[in-house]
Amino acid sequence: MDKEKLAKLIDHTLLKPNTLDEQVETLCAEAKEYGFASVCINPSFIPLAKSRLINTKVKVCTVIGFPLGANTTRTKLFEAQDALTMGAEELDYVVNIGDVLNGRFDLVRAEMQKFSQLKQDSTNITIKIILETCYLNEEQIVMLCELARETGLDFVKTSTGFGSGGATVEHVALMRSTVRQELGVKASGGIRSYNDASKMIEAGASRIGASASVAIVNGAILPDADQ
Repeated sequence: MDKEKLAKLIDHTLLKPNTLDEQVETLCAEAKEYGFASVCINPSFIPLAKSRLINTKVKVCTVIGFPLGANTTRTKLFEAQDALTMGAEELDYVVNIGDVLNGRFDLVRAEMQKFSQLKQDSTNITIKIILETCYLNEEQIVMLCELARETGLDFVKTSTGFGSGGATVEHVALMRSTVRQELGVKASGGIRSYNDASKMIEAGASRIGASASVAIVNGAILPDADQ
């Protein structure tokens, strides 16, 4: 895959707690230069990112219930509405991992339905659910993917980058086989090189979340990174 085509699949990501304004400005400048799909930043940086990406095709993506997913659904929805009001176009929200591990899939489905309704009530927004696959078995991953497909979300995403592990080729392939071509699959967490990204795409990823985006498209390999 050529660099231009690859860049269009990448969410250029900066989610560290010690992020500075100037780093977000650099992130946006790089996104414009390389033509990344979006910049993915924490909600408080949405206005800054939005102001730097006027008249570009780069979207503003933010995270909801991040990184634990343990907020109440009401809290997540308030956060999501606030993010949309500030100009976010893509929302990556974290599933309540405790509910999944405790088998409370009725609550997980209900939360998905609320986010799906949010998508229907807004225009031109994309909603991705973060599964945090490092904590789940294959059966749980399949169940979440099936629910996401049934409730009308846009993407299933592997990881926050803050868990005990990131994206794996095996999990991406499992997610793709479950959602088929109905949903996107975003691989995120530990993707640091062109080779890493290529393997994820070959396994079925249609979006890549990475902080090492520039190095990835330039074919470079970096030391360990958060996401």
